[in-house]
Amino acid sequence: MDAKTRLFQVFEPSTIPGLSQTANYARAHVAEGVALFGALNDRDQAVHARMQRQELLYHCEKRFHFVLTEAALPCRRCSRDVLVAQLDRLMSLSALPNVKFGIISDDTEYIIGPWHAFWIRDRECITIETYSAELNLAQSQEIELYGKVFEALATVATYGRRTRSIITRVIDNLAPHEPETGS
Repeated sequence: MDAKTRLFQVFEPSTIPGLSQTANYARAHVAEGVALFGALNDRDQAVHARMQRQELLYHCEKRFHFVLTEAALPCRRCSRDVLVAQLDRLMSLSALPNVKFGIISDDTEYIIGPWHAFWIRDRECITIETYSAELNLAQSQEIELYGKVFEALATVATYGRRTRSIITRVIDNLAPHEPETGS
């Protein structure tokens, strides 16, 4: 499905999307599934697959529009150091020419609330991951509805320098505070 998709529209209210995760962040994220389902601990294999999938970001014929809530950025699913490195990665990705990266700041008043994460693929399929399943919606009325929701969320997001400013503020809040010294 990824290979044929040309436009990915991704909304994530509580986590960093897999396509933009660092290996260490992905490892922590995969560990949640291992703990929740008592699954085999194949984290290294899962992380490797996720990292390989990220090659999609560098195919210039593909376009990506990510919208995250600010609340997703500091969500402590991993150590502080891993999270800071992850946020640094988002800064880099936001500069790619085929990536549009938006953040809905905490002080934004929503037109439509951020109920759950979803991915729109070429306005042909909606993917929603739950704790127990991946839902793939393909009926035209569902695609139209999620298209409207994505546009409403994307409209209230910030982009470019304002997005990088939000990420920098979150990084600064996560960084250990050193005592100021005066002369």
